[in-house]
Amino acid sequence: MRPLLISPSILSADFAKLGQEVADIVRAGADMVHVDVMDGHFVPNISFGPAVMQSVRSVTDKPFDVHLMIAPVDPYLEAFARGGADIITVHAEAGPHLHRTLQAVKALGKKVGVSLNPSTDPSAIAHVLDMLDLVLVMSVNPGFGGQSFIPSMLHKIRQIAAMTKGTAIDIEVDGGVTADNAEVITAAGANWLVAGSAVFKGGPSAYAANIKAIRSAAHRARGETI
Repeated sequence: MRPLLISPSILSADFAKLGQEVADIVRAGADMVHVDVMDGHFVPNISFGPAVMQSVRSVTDKPFDVHLMIAPVDPYLEAFARGGADIITVHAEAGPHLHRTLQAVKALGKKVGVSLNPSTDPSAIAHVLDMLDLVLVMSVNPGFGGQSFIPSMLHKIRQIAAMTKGTAIDIEVDGGVTADNAEVITAAGANWLVAGSAVFKGGPSAYAANIKAIRSAAHRARGETI
C-alpha cells in the first residue's frame, strides 16, 4: 500500500508571514508542502512564482509538491526546479505536447505528476502512465481556494486507481478535502491528500489538530490507526 501523506496547500496561508506559516504546518505534522501556482490565464487567479517559493525553501527540508496551473508551462519548468520543487505537476490540459513536458521535468531531475481538471477524462493520461510518479485529481475547478469537493470525482479516483494498480504511481486529490470526506476519498484510492482551508482554519494553534483529523480519517479508510 502506498504511503499516506498530507500536503497542506500554502494557497490558504497568510502571505504576510509565509515562511512562518510553512514552518508552522511542518511542525504541526505536514508531510509535504503543496505549492499552488496560478497564472491568471489557465486559471482565473494569480498566486505566486518561483522567487516566492525559493524564498521559503530554506524554512524546511520537507518536499515541495508544486502544482503548476499555468499555460504555457514549459518555459517555467526550469525556474521552479531551481526554486526548490521536488515534485512538479503539470496539467494535461495546459498544452498540446504533454509527453514532451514530462520529459523536460524528468530531465531536470524532478519527480513528475499530471493533474486532471474535473471535466477531463482519465484516458488523457493513458499513454504517459509509464512516465508518471503522480496523478493529481482536481476535485474542484482550479483557481480558488475554499471550494467544496465535487462528489463525482470519487468515481474518477477509482478509475485512476484501477489504471495505476500495480505501479508505484501515487494518487493525489486537491480541492475541498476535509476531515469529513478524507475517509471516502482515501477509500476510493487516493494516498496523497491536499488540504488548504481545512488545515489553516483556526490559525497556527489549530494546525496540528486539523492535520491529525484529516490523517485519522484517511487511515480509517485503510484500516490503520495512528
